[in-house]
Amino acid sequence: MKYQNLGANIRKIIGQYQEKNAIYYKDKSEWHGISWKDFGKQIEQISLALIHAGVEVQQNVAIYSQNMTEWITADLAIMSIRAVTVPLYATSSAKEVEYIINDAEISVLFVGEQEQYDEAVKLFKDNKFLKLIVAFKNDIQFSDKEHSVYLKDFVSIEADEELETALQKRYFEGKLTDLACIIYTSGTTGEPKGVMLDHANFVDTVKAHEIELEFSDKESSISFLPLSHVFEHNWVLCCLHNGIEVYFNESPKLIANALKEVKPNYMCAVPRFYEKIYGAIQEIVNTSSVIKVELMKWAVAVGEKHNNQYIRLGKKPSSSLKLKHKIANKLVLGKLKDIFGGQIKMMPCGGAPLDASIVAYFHAIGINVKVGYGLTETMATVTLFGDNDIEFASVGKPIAGSEIKIGANNEILVRGQGVMKGYYKKPKQTEETFVEGWLKTGDAGRIDEKGNLYITDRIKDLMKTSGGKYIAPQKLETVLINDAFIDQIAIIGDQKKFVSALMVPNFEALKEYAEKNKISFDTLEDLISHSSIVEMFKERFDELQKSFSGFEKIKKFTILPKEFSIAAGELTATLKLKRKIISKKYKELIDRMYGE
Repeated sequence: MKYQNLGANIRKIIGQYQEKNAIYYKDKSEWHGISWKDFGKQIEQISLALIHAGVEVQQNVAIYSQNMTEWITADLAIMSIRAVTVPLYATSSAKEVEYIINDAEISVLFVGEQEQYDEAVKLFKDNKFLKLIVAFKNDIQFSDKEHSVYLKDFVSIEADEELETALQKRYFEGKLTDLACIIYTSGTTGEPKGVMLDHANFVDTVKAHEIELEFSDKESSISFLPLSHVFEHNWVLCCLHNGIEVYFNESPKLIANALKEVKPNYMCAVPRFYEKIYGAIQEIVNTSSVIKVELMKWAVAVGEKHNNQYIRLGKKPSSSLKLKHKIANKLVLGKLKDIFGGQIKMMPCGGAPLDASIVAYFHAIGINVKVGYGLTETMATVTLFGDNDIEFASVGKPIAGSEIKIGANNEILVRGQGVMKGYYKKPKQTEETFVEGWLKTGDAGRIDEKGNLYITDRIKDLMKTSGGKYIAPQKLETVLINDAFIDQIAIIGDQKKFVSALMVPNFEALKEYAEKNKISFDTLEDLISHSSIVEMFKERFDELQKSFSGFEKIKKFTILPKEFSIAAGELTATLKLKRKIISKKYKELIDRMYGE
């Protein structure tokens, strides 16, 4: 297909598939499909309504919602009329929403559920830009009826000849150089920056994925990560461009059931998802009978040899190994794959480091975790695992149209068609982010002789102890988070005498451990302060840190009774630690570890 802007491309696909289902939503206990024909009608209805509401060419329109079919429909409608989609995370705080609404000068805002509506409606009091809230859900209770409308009523206008002509004019004049989307970064080190992406960024990234991957319009994908993240947003558009049916999972907590119901071929996920699944499997192993444990060990070892030592390297396994693998698959590996629905062809993974041992484990059981690397500023994917000759500790090789090189301080530099146009209203920051046409990623890395990229540090997160030693906190956190008893961990060490940590345990696993070891407690505070629990974690830390140098190891730690959260401002919407806020909020506990 000859690619044009996103709106023109999607209209071609609508004409191609018509009655075939494009997207799915879940109503109570059943999944319902929406045909391409009806999907197209919905996009056009919202497009007409937006023009009728006065939305101009290249005007910003925001979507503040969890994943749902209405999200992607509104998104394509916005971009089809040459306006610009500004996604907001459904979990964004009122402060974050207000900042983006003001910075992007949003007059029309789509919201998903009551929670988002209630946060958004507060802005009418002092905001000079916001004029209208369009609610996706019909059960949202309006507290400001004058400035609020349900989507079904928003699109119920009668399109006259003038409006239809205006729509066709927008269609005709749409260009690849039109701005398509502004995605605001998480803001771990300062105020969020709006990453400007045009239609060419999206289209070229879709084309690059079509070169790297083999798609079929008989396949399906489940949308699990927030669509407000460039990773999921771009993946869904890539799927739609290839006729892949997309199921929208509205509640992340229900993903386990959704996987079993949908049995998708694809699903994007971040490392924390795999870490939790891996930890849950290890817990099952720890509580199983000796026979079951030995059987699982044997099956995984067979998978490791068959998939990782042969298939991964492009080698042909022997007949006896094929037979063993068939038996291992029947007895154990197939059941593990059923956790993901049993039909997974490939699972793209990115957003943060994932320990190589976990990547290898999932490949051994037959789950093709395709690790990649990228930023919002690069349309997510810069590098990606190939089909074979994979190095599990790497993040793969550059995809078609992307180039990488290592610059000063080992910083990874990127150039290519997916690189952003700049930061919205921030020319100075845009200029500082580029060096001779290359985007500075803020990540340190190296490239091996085969062209694989390895991430070594997050430059901005590097800590320097008072003794002058540099610590890469993510490197240590990635190893420790794999432990079944550790849910979250924040490394402390900048300008300190030694490395310490704030740790949130896996409370369910900890309670089971306490019960098994006859440790009595009344409250969580009692449990985490019990000497046996503290000693157990000390032993685990010692074991997990064996491969680290002495100055890198955690000398002291504090167990927290409550997890870090987005609501408390300790995590970004993409679940990254806000280190400065954590250090400030827990200063008293941190000072106590250092005797200050």
